[in-house]
Amino acid sequence: MSATILIVDDDESTQNKLVRFLAPLGYETQIASTLSEARQKVAQGLADIILLDVELPDGFGPSLLEDWDSIGSKIPVIVITGHGDIDMAVEAMKNGAQDFLQKPIKLDRLQQSVQRACELVAMRRELDHYRQARMQDMDFIIGTSPEMQALMQRAQRAAEACVSVLITGETGTGKEVIANAIHRMGPRAGKPFIPITCPAIQSTVLESELFGHEPGAYTSAEKRKPGLMETADGGILFLDEISSMPVDIQAKLLRALEQQSFFRVGGNNLIHVDVQVIAASNRDLKKMIEKEEFRSDLYYRLKVIDLHLPPLRERKQDIPELVGYFIRKFNQNKGLNILDITPRAMERLMDYPWPGNIRELKHAIEQAMLLCDEEKLDIPHLPAELR
Repeated sequence: MSATILIVDDDESTQNKLVRFLAPLGYETQIASTLSEARQKVAQGLADIILLDVELPDGFGPSLLEDWDSIGSKIPVIVITGHGDIDMAVEAMKNGAQDFLQKPIKLDRLQQSVQRACELVAMRRELDHYRQARMQDMDFIIGTSPEMQALMQRAQRAAEACVSVLITGETGTGKEVIANAIHRMGPRAGKPFIPITCPAIQSTVLESELFGHEPGAYTSAEKRKPGLMETADGGILFLDEISSMPVDIQAKLLRALEQQSFFRVGGNNLIHVDVQVIAASNRDLKKMIEKEEFRSDLYYRLKVIDLHLPPLRERKQDIPELVGYFIRKFNQNKGLNILDITPRAMERLMDYPWPGNIRELKHAIEQAMLLCDEEKLDIPHLPAELR
């Protein structure tokens, strides 16, 4: 299996020895002489396995393991020391190290340890592939940040329980994508997923769009029209930017959700449905409730499970994974052949605040790839605000 091994050691002779041994075995190698450099390379996604020295110029090597909880990394770490401190070995293993080797390194022992780490990486890649296969065609990567991992666990529970969900977050954070994920992960996966962008529908026709109408319900209603809630029967109705829904329609929606039934506009026959509703908003609904712009009873009816999507600037550790995903996606969709992104370009992406969130990152990568004639994206290919 192909894997990139990050060698974190400030001794040049040790670096050279390890590279000469690992390269013929088919492994790619990266070098970091300090903890700071190691953290940068990990953030850039340049490590599948880490060989970690204990004594480094800027600190204690195994302290790198303390980062794992905060960044959600699962990179196998093999700690290497010339001191043979058994207590330190035990502590490193407790903190997540996979193995512990003493200097001088026995190469056959190193090969065995790296092979076990490779098997672990291969298993995780297979699981990631399965996860992505379940979420194919979606412009979305869960990411390794603890916030997103916890959010997806809640989304899974919401999908399995078929309960109402309220998704909040800034524009571009992927609210509809999460709604799609809930649809695909739950028992309604084979049933309709009907999205409604509430601001795009005039308030005067929103009721008819939701519940349908009978002939003669109003001047232009010449024939019966089933509403989107009826179309979503058995599946999921996604109400995007529900904050724009007029208060009188909110009351009718609440009644329909509670009774799982409604009348078409101009109709007398009660229509029964089985619909799971997911609503999304980029506005603060609690503040709207205070201003009597949104009904509190509807808010709590929708918020059986609430999911808040953090902005990209608060989970920058996910940027390298997102960039890799978009590169693969656009290579496939647009017939391109971009292999990677340079470290300095990745640094620009990591430093940028991303006011447009994932949607802005996606468009930035797409533009950069269309302007790139080399194998790697670099700073000159990025949009002007990033350059």
